[in-house]
Amino acid sequence: MSDFAASFAPDVLAKAATTRLMIFDVDGVLTDGGLFYGEDGEAFKRFNALDGHGIKMLQQSGVATAIITARQSGFVVRRARDLGIAHVFQGIHDKRQAFEQLLQHTGLQATQCGYLGDDVIDLPVFTRVGFKACVAHGHREVKRRADYITTAGGGHGAAREICDLVLAAQGNYEAALAPYLA
Repeated sequence: MSDFAASFAPDVLAKAATTRLMIFDVDGVLTDGGLFYGEDGEAFKRFNALDGHGIKMLQQSGVATAIITARQSGFVVRRARDLGIAHVFQGIHDKRQAFEQLLQHTGLQATQCGYLGDDVIDLPVFTRVGFKACVAHGHREVKRRADYITTAGGGHGAAREICDLVLAAQGNYEAALAPYLA
């Protein structure tokens, strides 16, 4: 076990180790939750490059990724495409339906999935997955049910923190870093 992996509680590592699909909410998770509106009413989102690279590293290790979000946005489609996230569900207010479709499409069990969320709209999926993570500023009801609460806030490295944790739990953290240390 790496020194980094040893910094997490054994039960958290055990749950993260079984994750084959990591699911992310968008607003408040991949972004800081703020929305910027242009004159034409279009909402803009700010994404974090650290989070994006963590998602790519997670995918390279064999963990699939997905997005389930209540909002509909072309920015999310573009960001998902840039990151290679194949499973994107937008405009979903009952996230349970999207999660069931995702399980059918991937053939995975709910216990093989992880979820990073922040608000009560995430709970229908959050309570079903094997590894539950909440961002630092998440709603108290989500935090209460989380296996792990990030130290970073949404849009400020929380997703990267979870990607690194999953990599470490699966024994892939050092291998993911190796190309950058050669």
